[in-house]
Amino acid sequence: MSEKRSAPFVIERTFSAPRALVYAALTEARHLSQWMAPAGMEITQCKVDARVGGTFHYAMKARGFAAAPTMWGKWTFRELEAPRRLVAVVQFSDADGGVTRHPLAPQWPLLTLSTTTLGEAPGGTLMQVEWRALDANAGEQATFDASHAAMTMGWRATMDVLDGYLQQHK
Repeated sequence: MSEKRSAPFVIERTFSAPRALVYAALTEARHLSQWMAPAGMEITQCKVDARVGGTFHYAMKARGFAAAPTMWGKWTFRELEAPRRLVAVVQFSDADGGVTRHPLAPQWPLLTLSTTTLGEAPGGTLMQVEWRALDANAGEQATFDASHAAMTMGWRATMDVLDGYLQQHK
């Protein structure tokens, strides 16, 4: 798979939790199922095979809205270096794990590449997420690049949920 480089999306956050716990929260179903959805959403199905070539396949749905559509996603792990780094190809998916388009943004890249680095920080762990379009055409790259502000809002909200979860489990 060749990688066409679009402008990367980068976000950082320091968590007052041990690096091993933060890494486990990113790679184990018992943790991911509890925090990975942003506020107002919930993970309804979660399966993780945390090895190179393995996947995290999940379903997410809006809380309290029975008629809301289920959104599926999948990460395919490229690198796992506990407790400091994980690299995954991220995509929207179907219930069977197949590749699908973003249900609300058809020009979103079919595949993205996420690199998460966990470093020691005073009193905890510094997490840096770098995310970029992968094998995207010009329109998909432009959509990805134009979405960085919305991605920042979404990731901050999700990291708030992760922070609360880590505080309960350290």
